[in-house]
Amino acid sequence: MCVVYHSQSGSCARLARAAAAAAAEVEGVEVTVLRACDASTSAVVDTSGLLLVAAENSGSMSGESKAFLDRLFYPAIGRALVIPYALLVSAGNDGRGAVRQAQRILSGVPFTAACEPVIARGDVTDEHLTQARELGQGFAAGLEMGIF
Repeated sequence: MCVVYHSQSGSCARLARAAAAAAAEVEGVEVTVLRACDASTSAVVDTSGLLLVAAENSGSMSGESKAFLDRLFYPAIGRALVIPYALLVSAGNDGRGAVRQAQRILSGVPFTAACEPVIARGDVTDEHLTQARELGQGFAAGLEMGIF
């Protein structure tokens, strides 16, 4: 499983670390964590699933997260890469624009959504970190069991 994130304020980094740590607790699942600027198609090709942690900026997905998906899009289509994904968005107050944008791109690859997106609104709280851990662990467990 590959966790890809972009974080300027540190919020997405905290959420990504929480999700990845919980996912790593699932026996049989190898977790890789990459910043979006360092992630490439080859990192995703060799994984069982993608957990994208992105920020919403001005009603859409943060630029670096979108740049990662742009770099991934055509090479993934060319390789007929179909993997499950989960989405975690850190948003100041809404998050739905970033979710729609990410879903539109990921479904075009086509990756399949493993679960409903999680949106952490406002400053990252302990509750948000708990949601990130639950998402990471649940996604990893589903991958290990072959559910997705």
